[in-house]
Parts: sequence; structure tokens; C-alpha cells
Amino acid sequence: MTINKAVITAAGLGTRFLPETKEQAKEMLPIFARNSDGGICVKPLLQIIFEQLYGFGIKNVCFIVGRGKRAIEDHFTPDDNLLRLLENNNKTELSNELRKFYFMLENVDIIWKNQLRPRGFGDAVHKAKSFVQSDNFLLFAGDDFIVSKNNDFLKRLVATHDKFGAAATIVVERVPDPERFGVVIGKEVGDGIYKVDKIIEKPKEPDSNLCVVGVYVFTPMIFKALEQIDYDKNGQKELTDAIQLLIDWGLSVYAEELKPGETRLEIGTPEIYKLTLDKSYEIL
Repeated sequence: MTINKAVITAAGLGTRFLPETKEQAKEMLPIFARNSDGGICVKPLLQIIFEQLYGFGIKNVCFIVGRGKRAIEDHFTPDDNLLRLLENNNKTELSNELRKFYFMLENVDIIWKNQLRPRGFGDAVHKAKSFVQSDNFLLFAGDDFIVSKNNDFLKRLVATHDKFGAAATIVVERVPDPERFGVVIGKEVGDGIYKVDKIIEKPKEPDSNLCVVGVYVFTPMIFKALEQIDYDKNGQKELTDAIQLLIDWGLSVYAEELKPGETRLEIGTPEIYKLTLDKSYEIL
């Protein structure tokens, strides 16, 4: 199976990061990375995710953004004036790095969808329905990134999805504090592969320490499930509820566990972001 579409969500308010996120999405916060020449640089997390997808062969990307987050669109728009400025000031290394990023942008079809009000992860994903149409697609939460040699985790994820004919396949990892994540409960059917029987969002008393990482493969059936579930008492539509509905319908949902040496970087809170900065620098 070939997947050539990806959806990246970056529509949350990022209230934990205010005032930094008043005009800038938290998904644009920088982390340490390597440039193409092997030097240390900083890049917005969304750019790193985009580059990973490009390296995996994805050439159609839909960003789900929130109201007033124009800076994301500006960042993903080539700026020839900036290139000339860098070149005129003999900043060749920086201009070359930007040229490589702009080359990727010019070779990917990018669609922008707006979530006008923050109504949950599931509501944001549903905005991509017209982009996805009848295709399987990758979904990335824009505040999660997986460091994996040669994109191995994505290769395994798609292979598992294909092998079992799944309606949804989820990346998971074992954590000591599963109560702050969505968790899956299921039976291991292969090396780090689980058939999911139940998925729960932030359980108070977790029955599993396999937490959901914000990377998925879906068939378009996820949109039918999202249309069937209600908004909760806080006005949020949760993606985990839609995935559970797929299971309740008798469709197959699988999970692919991260391997040793694969590292999750997330920016959910300022405290976690600090740890992510340290971790991203250490693994360079």
C-alpha cells in the first residue's frame, strides 16, 4: 500500500505557553536538529515533522491551523527576498539550508484548513475530510515527533496497517505515567504489534501503560466515526472516541510500539518542552 497524503494538526490555543503562543502556534516552538551539513541548528517542530514526511515520500500535506496563526503559513511559504539577503551577506550555509527547505515546499502540494474554534482533536481531524477523500492517510499531531533512524517507525506503521487491513493503526510507547495520555488495551499479535480492544483518553486508573503517540494511519472510515460521536461536556470532539467507535463497529484497529532507540519528542507543557529541548540536544 502506498500512502501519499498526510494531515498535520496545529490548531490548538497552546494556552499553557502563553504569552509566547498569543500569535504563534506552540507547534512552531523550536527544538534542536541537525542541518544537512551535520551542524547543530534549531527548527520549528512543524518543519521537522514536514521534513520527515517528505523523506518518507509524502507529497500531499494538509495543515489544520487555528484562527490567527498566519505565522505557520508564512513559514511554509518560500521567501526569495530572505534568500537574497543571506546571499548578499555571504551567509551561504544558511541560504543553502533554506533553499533545501524551499525545494521541499515547491515539490509538495500543501493545503490549509482552518479550525475556527478549538473544539477538540477529533474536530480538527474532521476538517481534512475533503482533502483525504477516499485515500488512506497519515495523521501527525503537530506537537509530537518521533526520532527514528531512516523513518523506520513510519515504515513499520504503514506495513502493519497494510498487513492487517486495519481501519486505524496507532503508534504507542510504554510510559510510567499513562494517566496523562490516551492508552490502548489489547493483545500482542507480533513483535511490538497489538490488536486494540479498547482505547481510553486520559484514564484515572489506567489498565495499560501503552500510551498513544500522536502519529496514526487511517482509512476514510475515521470521518464516518467522527460524524457519529458527540461533542463532550467541554465542547470537545475526541479522536479516541472515534477510534473506539471503529472498534465497536467490528473494524480492526492495531498499534505499533516504538522500538528501543526511537525517541519521542513532545511539547505538551513548558516543563515537558524543557525536557524535549534537553533530549533533542543529547541525541544529536
